[in-house]
Amino acid sequence: MTVPPTTVSLTTVPLTTVSLTPYGLTCEQLDEPLGLDEPTPRLSWRLRSSRRGDAQSAYRLAVALSETDLRDGRLLWDTGRVAGPDTLLIPYDGPPLYSSTRYHWRVTVWDARGEQTAHAESWFETGLLHPDEWKAAWIARDRDAAPPQDPPAVEDRTERTRHLEPCPHLRRAFTIDKPLVRARAYVSARGLYELRLNGRRVGDAELAPGWTEYRHCVLYQTYDVGDLLRDGENVIGAVLADGWWSGFVGFDSRRHAQHYGEAPQLIVQLLLDFADGSRRWVLSDGDWREHAGPIRHSDLLMGEYGDARRELPGWDEPRFDDAGWRPVAVAGTDTAVLRAAPDRPVRVLDELPARSVERREDGRFIVDLGQNMVGRVRLTVRDAPAGQRIQLRHAEILDGGDLYVDNLRTAEATDVYVAAGRDVEVFEPRFTFHGFRYVEVTGHPGDLAPEDVTGRVLHSDTPWTGEFACSDDTVMRLQSNIRWGQRGNFVSVPTDCPQRDERLGWLADAQVFLPTACRNADVAAFFARWMRDVVDAQHPDGAFPDVVPEVCMTREGAPAWGDGGVIIPWHLYREYGDRRLLERCFPAMKAWVDHVHRDNPDLLWRNRVGNHYGDWLQVNAETPRDVLATAYFARSTELVAKAAEVLGAEPDAERYKALHTAVRDAFIDAFVDVGEGRVAGDTQTGYLLALAFGLLPEHAVPAAVNRLAADIEARDHHLTTGFVGVALLCPVLAAHGREDLAYALLHQDTYPSWAYSIRHGATTIWERWDGWTEEHGIKPPAMNSFNHYSLGSVGEWLYGGVAGIGQAPGSTAYRELRLAPAVGGRLTWARARQETARGTVECGWSLEAGRLRLRVAVPPGVAATLTVPTEAPDGVTEGGLPLAAVEDLRVIGRSDHSMTVRLGSGHYDFSATPPAAGPSPSPVLVQDLPTP
Repeated sequence: MTVPPTTVSLTTVPLTTVSLTPYGLTCEQLDEPLGLDEPTPRLSWRLRSSRRGDAQSAYRLAVALSETDLRDGRLLWDTGRVAGPDTLLIPYDGPPLYSSTRYHWRVTVWDARGEQTAHAESWFETGLLHPDEWKAAWIARDRDAAPPQDPPAVEDRTERTRHLEPCPHLRRAFTIDKPLVRARAYVSARGLYELRLNGRRVGDAELAPGWTEYRHCVLYQTYDVGDLLRDGENVIGAVLADGWWSGFVGFDSRRHAQHYGEAPQLIVQLLLDFADGSRRWVLSDGDWREHAGPIRHSDLLMGEYGDARRELPGWDEPRFDDAGWRPVAVAGTDTAVLRAAPDRPVRVLDELPARSVERREDGRFIVDLGQNMVGRVRLTVRDAPAGQRIQLRHAEILDGGDLYVDNLRTAEATDVYVAAGRDVEVFEPRFTFHGFRYVEVTGHPGDLAPEDVTGRVLHSDTPWTGEFACSDDTVMRLQSNIRWGQRGNFVSVPTDCPQRDERLGWLADAQVFLPTACRNADVAAFFARWMRDVVDAQHPDGAFPDVVPEVCMTREGAPAWGDGGVIIPWHLYREYGDRRLLERCFPAMKAWVDHVHRDNPDLLWRNRVGNHYGDWLQVNAETPRDVLATAYFARSTELVAKAAEVLGAEPDAERYKALHTAVRDAFIDAFVDVGEGRVAGDTQTGYLLALAFGLLPEHAVPAAVNRLAADIEARDHHLTTGFVGVALLCPVLAAHGREDLAYALLHQDTYPSWAYSIRHGATTIWERWDGWTEEHGIKPPAMNSFNHYSLGSVGEWLYGGVAGIGQAPGSTAYRELRLAPAVGGRLTWARARQETARGTVECGWSLEAGRLRLRVAVPPGVAATLTVPTEAPDGVTEGGLPLAAVEDLRVIGRSDHSMTVRLGSGHYDFSATPPAAGPSPSPVLVQDLPTP
């Protein structure tokens, strides 16, 4: 098996940086954000240093209106020298910010010796901070001015798509007659938009403005457009599409489309600042004009139909004759729902060349991109006569050599291009996306070369911050599949699947995968924005829904699903230190627990359970639903109590602590045989929940662990867990001394297992363990996605267990590390690198010439506890020296099979006798378990 090369590189070579240096400056968890509407933005930075034991002893923040002012000391805000280690989310505390203004800021740091060492600079820019600053109107195609309708004619569109309307093209000309110094466009749509200025596309955002809980919030984007404007006549234009607003969304056959509105609308405010100090606004209003263009329809589920013969050359440029265009309709002036986009947009972030193109006898081409991906195809067409119809269908797998599309259900995932007759034409859809590896091309003239087909990968721009690598090709393929699943399902919202007529923001899928997602990428802003929608979607009685934005599924959230509204903000706080997010979500978190408690006064969650999915898609086992539900009731109550403590809400903390104790007691009384350590149902997930959530008396824990282990061993090292239990499987086993079983499950390649799908060609995580089996083939298409990240939540254990990077209990944003690599399985080496909120953490191990080599890196200001697994604790060395001779570390514990040391910041290189294979005699120090 060929595995993509890893970029992970752990080294003990000192950094070129000598002194303590800030880097990675962010404002509101974004680098150089353009168009914030947060009146009190927060500033953060990371630290690096080549000196061991280095730390920030003080900082100074300064904010000014220009780079020159910043350097000359004309400051709006100056903290002065502030003693302390704080680097995260420090709120701006200067004069009130102005709208549409760029602010430059600098951080200066002092090192552990009290010496001023370095500074770094960045900027942020505000958007429209006050609702009354929106003066533009929502504009749209004037449906009352539509041409008369003729009887239906024979056409080449399907029953689902023939009622879809052409994408509106909107334009307006305006004049600039004096020197311009700055220009900004504030843009949004109900639907999707692509903004144009003087013949050029504005920005690189795809599927903008994104999908939110539209009834409460529609995002707007801000663009710097000064370089696109000119003296004299200018033209601003936009193309609109239905998107999530009025297009097909979800699987409800009674309401497939138009969940929010009937047709797309645009709103624009173009700000022009002139050299003489004057300002002018160009607004979306009744002066704009509209015409249909070459896109006959575009829909997220159905696909896009482009007819190049209907192109409008020059429509978005000056001197275009729009006399034949119709005036737009003013659809409304309500702008109260508009908020500045607080996260990075969806972008084209990768390209995949065609791996192969196979021509069939009937003239069809089957293109294999080699990777199940999400996005669209860019197709180059050569020498096609005008009117030639070329069709692209998309699928994740083949069945009998042809596309398998039954699992798409009602989603057609079909793009059509009608050629204009030019020598070379390029077709790439603009307002749709598909989940696919294979493309069927029909109607293409002549041969189709691989270089004429490119997969364009779309996903929300969440920068990769984590890397994991190891010696086993299958485990590396698993990590690759997890990352591709994350790419494909983080498209504006965290969805369940990218291909069929669903693509919804399921809360359980998101909360079980979140710990893995945070390891792989910086998802702080992405999930913080989505949590606004989760809170907005909460029902008046406190129930969160199953999916957000809330479409199709309108009952109260099920156990583990609705609990995502509590678990996600808590995990984001632990991962990124985002206290403000926790504070804003806290009332909703309490309301959810109160909702569950109100209808279950006996503290066993059996009422108001929504659709009660249980341990969704578990195999060969049936975890009792009330066991799972009550375990989650206990967990959510515990997290609300912890959040109350963090926020200083002591009465709430005491109340929910008491409730948690009572729910825990009720769980034990109802579901646990404390003498035997047996949890009702006797399933892997039942034991995992009880062990991970602390729902067992201490004396019953060993017996419960033994029962869990016995079940796995009796099944010849196979799992039975579904969506809910799978994230806990390896971490719980390792935490209780059974790393051998965790590795046995990781390496298992017969059904059901992670490696089974890999052995049969999977390039993403499947929705079901039995999505395809040798015995039964493809499962029924009613629910069978081949790109679904939930079962990939084992990825967190690759970082936190195999490589050993974790946090100490009570730590936030990796302030205190627990490094505990699990040496075992058939691995000979493993390593991980993670760019945390405070700096770069590295941990890796290898077996070399009969020795265990363990290399770690700890960022400045962070303390770490490292457990070295070894059969000879007294023989552990660092940098070739006995531990007693090494500064910047101290031994804090030892057993017959491990040595535990306390480390300051810096790079370390340990050598030890390897541990013996098999079960660990006693648990080692581990990070907090991931919350499913």
